[in-house]
Amino acid sequence: MKETPDAVKAYIAISRRKLIGTWGPAAIAGLALGGTGFALHGRQGRHTPPLPDSALALTDWRMDPDDRRLAIAGGGGPAENLRRALGAMGGIGAFVKQGDKVAIKPNCAWDRRPQQAANTNPDLVAELVRQCLAAGASKVTVLDNSCHDPGRAFDRSGIAASVKEAGGVCAHQNNVSTEVRNLGGSVLGSWEVLRPIVEADRVINVPIVKHHSLSRVTVGMKNWMGAIVGSRPNLHQRLAQACAELGDAFRPTLTVVDATRILTGGGPTGGSLAQVKNTDLLAVATDPVAGDAWGASLLGIEPQDMPLLAIAERLGVGNSDWRSVEISV
Repeated sequence: MKETPDAVKAYIAISRRKLIGTWGPAAIAGLALGGTGFALHGRQGRHTPPLPDSALALTDWRMDPDDRRLAIAGGGGPAENLRRALGAMGGIGAFVKQGDKVAIKPNCAWDRRPQQAANTNPDLVAELVRQCLAAGASKVTVLDNSCHDPGRAFDRSGIAASVKEAGGVCAHQNNVSTEVRNLGGSVLGSWEVLRPIVEADRVINVPIVKHHSLSRVTVGMKNWMGAIVGSRPNLHQRLAQACAELGDAFRPTLTVVDATRILTGGGPTGGSLAQVKNTDLLAVATDPVAGDAWGASLLGIEPQDMPLLAIAERLGVGNSDWRSVEISV
């Protein structure tokens, strides 16, 4: 075998030393990071909840699981409409008791003015806070996991100022903690839920009726997206199933559907006043599916055109035939 010349041997030795000096630290760091990643694999983290069987389910906040009613009021502005619709349901005292901690979940996802109808009407939210406190609630928290900056969303929507004036407090993903809960279903599993909801004795969902680019319309069940923290965009791959399962997991005491103004296009963010319709309507429902179906009807969408409603019915969440559960106001 031909011997390697001394000059070539020297070159190879230098090249090896240079290679080790240049890439050795990076290789060692890579191995260290790989080991750390292996050690942390499966570990609980803010956006890596534990497996479903390690988390508790949510509370069922309904007063009566068999109660299926819907009361519609209009023409008097958000506060008066709420009073009339609640009155037809027996008043807020039938749902909120002395000492209850109440969580109110409006749609407050967007940095938009009330006139743009992207968020729940602030006057409606404020009146609901006042009603709950008058019924003896010990604390009323209004909260959302906003898509836009939560401080700006709560301020510009008018909800922050209205809630403060009414005696409630506002909360969002930047100022409260979360607790992991098993939401069940085939899509959801375990998620982090804003803590004031988990700790509440009564929960009231207060969505606004508006167009949505993916689901055609968003009302109550989709509004629960703002109650959870994590990689929510992943849920949009099976949006109808995910929203129905959210409706099955979050069983609110009441759903108050805000149709003071509705967003007829450009949703869910909105922005153009040309796409806002003033309807001055409101519905209070103990049946979340009926509430969603009624809201969708204001945009000309029938239950058979919303897969979400059919799935929610199969899960036992409620009845999409809202006229069959409507009561007189």
